[in-house]
Amino acid sequence: MRALLSVYDKQGLIPFAQGLERLGVELVASGQTAAALAEEGIAHVGVEAVTGSPEMLGGRVKTLHPKIHGGILADRSKPEHLADLEANGIAPIDLVICNLYPFTSDPSIELIDVGGPTMVRAGAKNFAHVGVVVSPSDYDVVLNELTTNGSLSATTRGALARKAFAHTAAYDAAIVAWMNVGGPDGSTIDDDPLLPSTIPLVLERREILRYGENPHQRGARYVVSGVATWWDHVEQLSGTGLSYLNLFDADAAWRLVHELADDASGNASVAIIKHANACGAATAGSLSEAFALALEADPMSAFGGIVALSRGIDEHVAKQIADGPQADVIIAPMMDEVALELLRNRRKATRLLVAHAPEAIERQIRTLSGGFLVQGADDLEQAPSSWSVVTQRQPTDQEWNDLRLAWRVCARTTSNAIALGRNGKAVGIGAGQQSRVVAAEIAVKKAGDEVVGSAGASDAFFPFPDGLEVLINAGVTAVVQPGGSVRDDDVTAVADAAGITMVHTGERHFRH
Repeated sequence: MRALLSVYDKQGLIPFAQGLERLGVELVASGQTAAALAEEGIAHVGVEAVTGSPEMLGGRVKTLHPKIHGGILADRSKPEHLADLEANGIAPIDLVICNLYPFTSDPSIELIDVGGPTMVRAGAKNFAHVGVVVSPSDYDVVLNELTTNGSLSATTRGALARKAFAHTAAYDAAIVAWMNVGGPDGSTIDDDPLLPSTIPLVLERREILRYGENPHQRGARYVVSGVATWWDHVEQLSGTGLSYLNLFDADAAWRLVHELADDASGNASVAIIKHANACGAATAGSLSEAFALALEADPMSAFGGIVALSRGIDEHVAKQIADGPQADVIIAPMMDEVALELLRNRRKATRLLVAHAPEAIERQIRTLSGGFLVQGADDLEQAPSSWSVVTQRQPTDQEWNDLRLAWRVCARTTSNAIALGRNGKAVGIGAGQQSRVVAAEIAVKKAGDEVVGSAGASDAFFPFPDGLEVLINAGVTAVVQPGGSVRDDDVTAVADAAGITMVHTGERHFRH
């Protein structure tokens, strides 16, 4: 048996090569892989000794040779292939161990591998006779099977080939993505870097979930191959496994709590999410106060929700959470040992997660009946200083603070949406309504007595004054909305007549 080794990721290489050597496998190695074997005294033949050609062009050409690829691609069931090998003095290669330059870590022309993908694809194509190994995680599997059976089964070779083709597909996709946004010199190669003519995606499964959106559906979490997300670094400290909705809602909660924290000038923030919408959100000088305020908004809906906190949880906050409604997930940047033990004992079913801050999103992709919808991310980077006060009365400092909070919560609430904020917390949220008037009525009802003196936000303009009138009649004193309706003047006139203040952002935040 003969094996060709040419790897960039040398994790596990030496013990794997030593295992092959003990089994009597002849090793052929190239470049730095050969150097690593030599340093450990592992017997091998250099690729240049097989090809009779030196490595050239700074390493760009070393394995691209008939004596390498003939040995990999020969179909051993065809006499004419075997005759070609014999006539050209080519020895068959039974194992190809190769992984590619980590292009996504440092994209550049020199990290566009040519020989590596060629070897990998050749071995994968000929998986009827060749085993191709692209991941160090498969080294033990291959060694154990060779030790036990003397060869790899057809099933194992097929599974390795599928993984190999996925490896090269992901590699090529990463190169295309890099070239979509400018490639080596930053110039525009595609007509639209955000919405390029092609978006090659290879998705890599990271975890199988307990179930999908409903228990009868299967679900899993995937990432773009080779790209880590904050979810890959989440540490689950307690509780049962995560379901599809746990991840979906926790992602919404974690992003909102960070957006609130960014807007609060150093204040702590808490978001309580149910079905991807906030049922409570607040900012305050302490985490304890922020949690209490967030819970006040809608403690009934908070049952079975997601609690996201911008700061680490100590014993005092843990007691508050444990004394409150049952939470499906609690997520924070850290939990001290006392807090962790308390929550584990008092909330055994609750998933306790510790996570890093979420990455910014550049592009959003959603499924559409066999296709996809793609758009740029809906960011909230617009500064309130760019908003326009369209009424005679200007907002007070407190109203400005409440308008900012209500706007951020509303932007992350399913449309049509109305959010009410007062003294640093969301007091009423109307979500997912076909009518903006009904969304306003729901928000007012949830706010109860706290609606008086609150600030309201609408994710899109008021097409008629009726939605605004619901808020005015309930006691709302300040409103923020995008503006842009043909009846803006009529709506503004109603606000002026009521003596409230109204602000236009010029930016809509529908969420579906």
